[in-house]
Amino acid sequence: MDKKYYQTLKSAETEDWLDLHVIRPFCYYLAVFFAKFDIHPNTVTIWSMVVGVLAAVAFTHSSFIYSGWQGLLVNLLGVLLLMVADVLDCTDGQLARMTGKKSRLGRILDGMAGFVWFVPLYVLLVYRFYLHHDVEFGWFGLDNNEQNTLIATAVVFALGLVSGFSGLAGQQRLADYYIQVHLFFLKGEKGSELDNSQKQQEIYNQMTPENSSRVERMFQKSYIGYTQKQEARTPQFQRLLKRLKEKYGSSDQIPQEVRDEFRRHSLPVIKLNGLLTFNFRSFWLFLFCLLDIPVCNFVFEIFCMGLLWLYVNRRHEAFCKQMADKL
Repeated sequence: MDKKYYQTLKSAETEDWLDLHVIRPFCYYLAVFFAKFDIHPNTVTIWSMVVGVLAAVAFTHSSFIYSGWQGLLVNLLGVLLLMVADVLDCTDGQLARMTGKKSRLGRILDGMAGFVWFVPLYVLLVYRFYLHHDVEFGWFGLDNNEQNTLIATAVVFALGLVSGFSGLAGQQRLADYYIQVHLFFLKGEKGSELDNSQKQQEIYNQMTPENSSRVERMFQKSYIGYTQKQEARTPQFQRLLKRLKEKYGSSDQIPQEVRDEFRRHSLPVIKLNGLLTFNFRSFWLFLFCLLDIPVCNFVFEIFCMGLLWLYVNRRHEAFCKQMADKL
């Protein structure tokens, strides 16, 4: 790909192989097409949300075991729609960087897009389990009666809550943060979208009914909470950032050797961090839905993805502590 393509990426270092060589190039040409018609990046983000919700509806339908070839085809349609939603979600950022149409609302919408897909998806997967659970009941030797169905569905609903809010939400929130942290040291403050809750609170305090809509204020309020949770999960990085600002003043004054040291530690973590994003986790979601055991996706996200998330977090915090101690 040419230089123009790479200029639409946050950084080649923060993209996994599939994104860098397959998905992002396709999104680039799609962004070029949208730019010709002056389509705003926020519009593309909203399209991705709508398509993601349609995918969730498709996944409500059982697959081959319960519904034969028709069910399998509907689930494959769900796979296709969720992939299209992801492509649109990737395209909006490249379109924004290509056209210069960046905005605070766009950054917030882009961060929320995945959650807009997955909240209805997880709720509907619980409903799917309520309707179709013979396989799981067979594993545990349970009688398929109304009482057992209601109890099992309540358990699966609880798993879905943990998987969605503590699993998916927490994991992707941290993954997004580490990408922006890496870009901050790689490209500087202007080359990243590393936000902090204090600045976002200041922005919110300046928003009034005269200069902003209720929707904008609502999104900004939620974004404050989003950044606060990122900061709470990364105390050693916050300590390192504070030390750097105390010693060097503005972020532009951080010496190149310090940036290089951070990048050297961060790059291996970023590779693992990529597993917390869409491509890897969606593969397992697709597999479990096509096999008619979507409840396994909740268990996988809680335990397998949860362990990966903890490892990435602790490894990142460990080298941040090491660097902060040296300052």
